[in-house]
Amino acid sequence: MAEALKTVISQSTECPVCLSTFTDPKILSCSHTFCKTCLDNLLECHGNCQIRCPVCRAVTQVPNQDVDTLQVNLALKSLIEDMEGHPQICTNCKSNDKPNAAVYCQDCGKYLCTSCLNKHSQWEGFIDHEIIAMSEISSGKFSVRKYRKCRKHPKEDEDYFCSTCRRFTCFRCGVMEHKDEGHQVVEGAAYEDKHVKNIEDLKSKVDKQQSCFQKYIDFIDEQRKSVDNAKKQCTSDINKAYDDAVRHLTEKRESLLREVKETTEGVEKELESMKTTAKKYINQLTTMAEMVTNKIKIPLDMDTLAAHDTLCEELREVIDQKDPDYEQPKKSGIKGKSVRFKRNVGVDELGLGKIVNVVERNVALPTNKTFDEKDVSLPTYNIDNVKKVALPAQDSMNTMVGTPDGRMAVGCYTGGMNIFSTDGQLQETVLKDVKFRGVGFLSDGRCVVMDTSNNITLYTPEYTQLNVMFKTLSEDEGGIPDLTVDGDDLIYVSYRKANKIQVFSSAGGQAVREIPCNGYIPYQITSYHGSLITNLVATIRLIDKQGAVQHELDTPGILLYAAVSQWNTILIAKVKHVEGLVSIGEYTNKLRSIRNLVHNYKIEKTWIFSHDWCNLQQFRSGEIAFCIRDRFFIFQ
Repeated sequence: MAEALKTVISQSTECPVCLSTFTDPKILSCSHTFCKTCLDNLLECHGNCQIRCPVCRAVTQVPNQDVDTLQVNLALKSLIEDMEGHPQICTNCKSNDKPNAAVYCQDCGKYLCTSCLNKHSQWEGFIDHEIIAMSEISSGKFSVRKYRKCRKHPKEDEDYFCSTCRRFTCFRCGVMEHKDEGHQVVEGAAYEDKHVKNIEDLKSKVDKQQSCFQKYIDFIDEQRKSVDNAKKQCTSDINKAYDDAVRHLTEKRESLLREVKETTEGVEKELESMKTTAKKYINQLTTMAEMVTNKIKIPLDMDTLAAHDTLCEELREVIDQKDPDYEQPKKSGIKGKSVRFKRNVGVDELGLGKIVNVVERNVALPTNKTFDEKDVSLPTYNIDNVKKVALPAQDSMNTMVGTPDGRMAVGCYTGGMNIFSTDGQLQETVLKDVKFRGVGFLSDGRCVVMDTSNNITLYTPEYTQLNVMFKTLSEDEGGIPDLTVDGDDLIYVSYRKANKIQVFSSAGGQAVREIPCNGYIPYQITSYHGSLITNLVATIRLIDKQGAVQHELDTPGILLYAAVSQWNTILIAKVKHVEGLVSIGEYTNKLRSIRNLVHNYKIEKTWIFSHDWCNLQQFRSGEIAFCIRDRFFIFQ
């Protein structure tokens, strides 16, 4: 009876997950107990703040994802410590005063003292039995092969297994308790063989899935390497052009290097994110597999079986996930590898060149410096070759801005933003339900939109709304606004009625500061290298970021519209609304004329020449766009 009781206690001190004696046992909210390490592994596999019990599948919340915060099973911990504090006695001696065991016989399933070991060694049938020293067992080098004993019949081995009840049984219990129809009783060895085979199959699938995702990671590494090679080649080309050019263009050189770095680093981050996800999946497979693929130890009781069934089921669910999608890293790799440096040759060589994508149209950009009246190497525009583009919605244009990828976006107050290529083709319409009043883009490609309710909203580069709130003035408080974004990703909003400009950070919230507009009304505003350009009817002002007027241009009877050119001069469109004529000129940062680019281009005289609905912008590739309420014109 004492030996049977010891067997029961021994089984009760085994963790259902790792099948070893509990270490630092922790209790879940369902009252089941597991090793702390096993719970840590389960928490890692599920990747959240809760653990699903492998035995009963009840959910336990884990504060701060720290298993240490769970209650310790003090009674079980004390019992294990007491058992470890008492040496194992010989289970073969018949006397009450049994000596300590020296070895364990795996085949007999008995602990033997030195005397019994000597007798055991002399028995002819026991010569080949596997003997393990107690010191090797305590050190963990060898595991003890345990024999199942029936709790009702302690002298009987549980050599059978009922598949219906999911438990081992002895022959007598099998005949008496598992004889009813529906019970499937098989030999324990057959169940063990089947169990081991299932575990081996799972392990094989795990190995196959790990291999699959390792190939995926290797493919990502190849894409990253090719992107890195493209980056190195671009850097080499840029440096060579820089060495051949005038040394005072350091600022331009650094701008180009930064652009290629930002372009390729974005792709590298995408690939690294894919790689991290794949590695996390492999780690999840490995952790779960290690908990269920131990071939030596076989589950003994219902809790253990339930735990292993649960873990095997979860492992199968993980294994059955879709194979990796190679198209995503392939597309990212192509995007990164396509970056090239196009050097200026023959004309404006001191401008070094630009970063281009191999699939984009090769257009040489003007240099990125500020001109004065002596500059004569600027592009010309042919008014005989003007592209006229009708907007999809009539009388609806409210704002226009260049996109980060070099196209032109036209926002409509009736809803939607139409994006056009340099040849005037409508390529896509986004944010169809948004009624536009102003629009801009941050340096990371996010879109900033002010709608007709004076609300600012941020969108991802793919035009998905972000959860960022801005405290702006309503139309009753501030009047009709306009919006621009500067190179530091600050957002400027001008209000005609409130006669001031609010400045917001891209993080949202309250305005970080306000700019008073004393003596003038801010209407359309444009960011210009540490300053702001405002225009209202026939007057354009260049103001600093404290609101002080630095320079002013006034042309009575002529409507004025301003934009910043690609080479950092100021473009100004002069509209003679009575005659229906548009001229576009180039000006210095002091609003002094450099030269005319477009002279008296005829646009049909219509009531559309309202000051509220005209806009001037320039494509990154040099074309100038002038937009009225129902169409816009592209000057080549």
